[in-house]
Amino acid sequence: MLLLVLAGIATMSLISCKDDEEENPAAGDTEFKQKMRDFVIDISQYAKAINPNFNIIPQNGIELVSSNGDNSGAPHAAYLNAIDANGQEDLWYGYDNDDQATPSDVRIYLNDLLEISKNAGNTILVTDYCSTTSNMEDAYFLNNNAGYVSFAATQRELNIIPTFPKPIQEENNAVVTSLSQVKNFLYLINPADFPAKTDFINAVKATNYDLLIMDLFFSDGTAFNESEVAQLKNKANGGKRLVISYMSIGEVENYRYYWQASWNTTKPSWMDAENLDWPGNFKVKYWDPEWQRIIFGNDQSYLKKIVNAGFDGVYLDIIDAFEFYE
Repeated sequence: MLLLVLAGIATMSLISCKDDEEENPAAGDTEFKQKMRDFVIDISQYAKAINPNFNIIPQNGIELVSSNGDNSGAPHAAYLNAIDANGQEDLWYGYDNDDQATPSDVRIYLNDLLEISKNAGNTILVTDYCSTTSNMEDAYFLNNNAGYVSFAATQRELNIIPTFPKPIQEENNAVVTSLSQVKNFLYLINPADFPAKTDFINAVKATNYDLLIMDLFFSDGTAFNESEVAQLKNKANGGKRLVISYMSIGEVENYRYYWQASWNTTKPSWMDAENLDWPGNFKVKYWDPEWQRIIFGNDQSYLKKIVNAGFDGVYLDIIDAFEFYE
């Protein structure tokens, strides 16, 4: 989501206060962008204290890499140092409609910000939503030229393994142990079409992607365990891949293990409006300590479950939740 960014970068919210401006003196920086940066930095510090090689990958909200929140700003060093990559949706295709080219002004805007992160040494993972063969080929070509790692998703639900291209983009049999080695990736977070965990595992094992982004939980609500995640790290050709777990930190989801029945009638103070595009997902005051305790910092937290299951990192979604509050 890039709410109003092209009509003039988001201005200071009336909710922002003078104290926050003084704490975040960078010109144009806002309270809610900085709160999200702080959240991601804290998540990173917690995870990397347990496993220094654990990868932190925020998706979208790319404005956070800039000190003033737009493409004219200097790199935000603390945030860039806390992350290992940036995920970006709809860079070339899918911004307005799936299988439709993203407007050129949006492409330029996003590329300028993505370059800030890439120049800081971070990997850029781009998911374009396109299904026409020519558009998929173009997305892979454009990402390759930009130095980005590409995935052309034929379904926005991210529920299938695409049959094109075959072989996959830059297929290889490398033993991939770091993001810098990744040449391609598979984004498959909705396993509903797989009858059982073993079907999902076997389907992924039959591919040669360098990186898999998946959900911690199968469609029946059971979490993948360390043994199952270890199996998913095997490519069909004998190589190895990284396996990254998806986790939304800007919305609460009513189908997750942490959901409490009482919230159906009485929302906690940190829960906000429902996302009408994704029923069952609700905006959250992501800076609230109660919400953050659900996400990280203790043995019962979502992130600790991901770390314990042997994932190589976490893919943080709804980073751009700051737009809702701005």
